Amino acid sequence: MADEQPQAGEPGTVAVTADAKPSKATYVSERAEQARLRITDLGVTYVGHDGRETEAVREVTLDIADKPNVGEIVVFLGPSGCGKSTILKAVAGLLAPTRGEILIDGVPVTGVGRDRGMVFQAYTSFGWLTVRQNVEYGLRLQGLDAKERATRSKKYLEAVGLADFADRYPKDLSGGMKQRVAIARTLINKPKLVLMDEPFGALDPQTRWGMQSLLLDVSRDEDNTILFVTHDVSEAVYLADSIYVMAPRPTKILHRVDVPFFQNRDMALKSSKEFRGVEQKLLDFLYAPAS
Repeated sequence: MADEQPQAGEPGTVAVTADAKPSKATYVSERAEQARLRITDLGVTYVGHDGRETEAVREVTLDIADKPNVGEIVVFLGPSGCGKSTILKAVAGLLAPTRGEILIDGVPVTGVGRDRGMVFQAYTSFGWLTVRQNVEYGLRLQGLDAKERATRSKKYLEAVGLADFADRYPKDLSGGMKQRVAIARTLINKPKLVLMDEPFGALDPQTRWGMQSLLLDVSRDEDNTILFVTHDVSEAVYLADSIYVMAPRPTKILHRVDVPFFQNRDMALKSSKEFRGVEQKLLDFLYAPAS
């Protein structure tokens, strides 16, 4: 499988091999209006307290197409510390790129916005608010009345299986349940992009698999695009419609792989020949000798 060429992905894209050094955009759509997210020549360099510069992201260019009424999960896969999360934070507007541009539906990202919602690995619930109040927090900031907030929160609490815990406080919840609160609180605001930074990394294997299945259900029911960061190859294959394989820091795109359509995504799938084949392809790409 190591000799196979990377898949081309969306029409108009070119998959880049590890030793290629393109000077122009490569993973881009032929028509600009197709892109929900467009990243062009993104670079991020951190400056430490001692003045030293650390380049985290280098020359990342890609388009993620707008697919109305279709939920989609796009995974950034790479080793820990490679810069995947930095890309996500730049898209979220939490940090400004050193160079390059990020557009959402053609509009430049200049800071945080309601069109994006982020779920972190660390649990971020407000301890003094109930589960329902946590989920409704963004709606309250928008000025929605109590009746509308209650209607919406009921829908999303049911979707993530927490309807019976609506009046509990975060201290009463398990890790997986706290992460469900974070997911519901993000989805209720109906963002165009849901940004997830290794959200299941701290969970035990059984809870993690349950959360992966929940995310697949959510992606089928909600019209948004999910950008998901992980270094877990199995998780990437299980969740993704497409995967960007990232290089070690400073990160750049090595390959794009489109995951085959699996009729049933369940525990049995992970031991299937087809699933294992995609895993092996990704491992070959991740651990290919540097040129």
